[in-house]
Amino acid sequence: MTTPLSRRLAAEAVGTAVLATVLVGSGFRAVGLSRDGGVQLLANVSASVLALALLIALFAPVSGGHFNPLVSAAAWWTGRRSGTGPTARELGAYVLAQLAGAVAGSGLANVMFGRPFLELSGQRRSAGHLWLAESAATGVLILLVSGLVRSGRARLLPVAVAAWIGAACWGTSSGSFANPALTFGRALSDGFTGIAPGSVPGFVVAQSVGAVAGLALAAAVFGRGREREQDREQERERERDGAREPAVPR
Repeated sequence: MTTPLSRRLAAEAVGTAVLATVLVGSGFRAVGLSRDGGVQLLANVSASVLALALLIALFAPVSGGHFNPLVSAAAWWTGRRSGTGPTARELGAYVLAQLAGAVAGSGLANVMFGRPFLELSGQRRSAGHLWLAESAATGVLILLVSGLVRSGRARLLPVAVAAWIGAACWGTSSGSFANPALTFGRALSDGFTGIAPGSVPGFVVAQSVGAVAGLALAAAVFGRGREREQDREQERERERDGAREPAVPR
């Protein structure tokens, strides 16, 4: 994490805002173009998946391209020993930037479609099967991200993450929110993608449970992977630095 924190936070805020704008805005557009629920979902998911892949590819070199508090938390947890992820303080800043971006992006989409900047959604999404779906969608997302990073294939993340989110949107009963920041932002837009504020806590708890399960599965399947190799490389580097230090005359 050599990029200044201010630039990383800007990347996370802007990326999350653009993602929220496309997610919410494409929902409004889909409803305006078709009364067919399947067509509406196809349009919304397609736009969101394309935006997600492009935004991760764009901002990953700066901030990691998380746009999701649970992805940031996973990066902190897996990199806390090797120093490859954000610190605890940086994690808190990442989450605030992502939340701010989600609110700004949802508000922008509302205004672009002739609505108030912020309006509370009336879509109640509160049931056990929806919470289970959110846990599963988020768990696989974290497993995917952690597994690719641990196995040294992080370059695949833009396509892989977007592909999974697209698949999970169709394959889960909840529509795969899988992101606490976007879940909060979607509560502030009363459209196709909305969720009632009272339903947000249940979704966020379910997503968090799924993230913990995803991290546990990644550790069980991949071990520490590249993190262990990075630790060894850092140790070798310290040994080489020590060997190059000039002897102190006595």
